Amino acid sequence: MTATRPRLALVTGASRGLGRSTALALARDGMDLIVTYRTGEAEAQAVVREIQALGRQALALPLDVADSSGFDAFAARVQAALRTTWQRDRFDALVNNAGAGLHASFAETTEAQFDEQMNIHLKGTFFLTQKLLPLIEDGGRIVNTSSGLTRFSFPGSAAYAVMKGGVEVLTRYLAKELGPRGIAVNTVAPGAIETDFRGGAVRDDPKLNAQIAGLTALGRVGLPDDVGGAVAALLSDGNRWVTGQRIEVSGGMLL
Repeated sequence: MTATRPRLALVTGASRGLGRSTALALARDGMDLIVTYRTGEAEAQAVVREIQALGRQALALPLDVADSSGFDAFAARVQAALRTTWQRDRFDALVNNAGAGLHASFAETTEAQFDEQMNIHLKGTFFLTQKLLPLIEDGGRIVNTSSGLTRFSFPGSAAYAVMKGGVEVLTRYLAKELGPRGIAVNTVAPGAIETDFRGGAVRDDPKLNAQIAGLTALGRVGLPDDVGGAVAALLSDGNRWVTGQRIEVSGGMLL
């Protein structure tokens, strides 16, 4: 009897925060992982060891999602890793998670800040997915990361939310255009989560944390594992008929 080949996912920005939680949730569900990092190599290697401790194979690769000029070289490294580590040519799921926050009012947002947000969240997601598309299995999955801030508005988030709104539109187009290959594409939109995002404000400011909990139907602020678990569920076999959707993971914030 031939053993079933494990499914393999690539998660960007997985050295910490939501990416780390997503990678570990997928490993617990039996998937192997390629995780990426920009500067946190030690943290990414620690995630690799945690995944291996769960009995899965994993590899960490450097990637700056804000620099599209490096995407061809990154795709080549992924292709080489697939062949040498997994003896295969394609992987099963791409999770576009890497990101960076910005808190600046509309009036004070600079063009440089706007361009940085665009390069990281919108241009990066668009062209990285394009470069990796030949390496994604037919019948595979793509999950893009958006934000609850595309539905509700908080001052200081205009540039960030605009880019995430673009990601949601891109998701629908990808779902339509990649449908003939059987590739399902969805968006996960986290609400306020206790991470180091934006300096850890939601996690470390008790007043802000309590304020957000009071605006949330389930009565608390989200945790990284809430999002990681949701992504893992979306990539499970039971969700093979879900595509082109925005799934908010916010505990019912501002309903």
